[in-house]
Amino acid sequence: MKDRIAQIIKEEQLTAVQFAKETGIQQASLSHVLNGRNNPSLEIIKKIHHRFPYINIDWLLYGEGNMIELQKREHNVTSFDKNVINTTESIDNAKYAKDFEVKEVSNTSKEAIKETAKYIERHLKRIIEIRIFFDDGTYETFIPQK
Repeated sequence: MKDRIAQIIKEEQLTAVQFAKETGIQQASLSHVLNGRNNPSLEIIKKIHHRFPYINIDWLLYGEGNMIELQKREHNVTSFDKNVINTTESIDNAKYAKDFEVKEVSNTSKEAIKETAKYIERHLKRIIEIRIFFDDGTYETFIPQK
């Protein structure tokens, strides 16, 4: 995946620093990815895809397909565009319209929700010994007084 990220940087004619700034990725994180020290996190992939939405996400993640998405949208199609009604057609078909009675359903039964908390009693833990190890190989033991 690091090679594909490097390819994006090359294709966009950016330096690693510029790429990091444009995507919002920390320079150190990008450097670790490009040097192979770390794999890119999901957050890094999301930031790259957000900044370069025309990059094929399958290509970026798995190396499958083309780097650039071939299916470029000529315009953004929304759910409103898909359900546009031709007004003259709807007027002509009005004679075939049928009225339906809509019944409102309400849930009148309300069950009481009872929450119970169960407390598990545990015995109090006591410190019986503390050992501190020093870098010269020695250690000290501390035992609390009763």
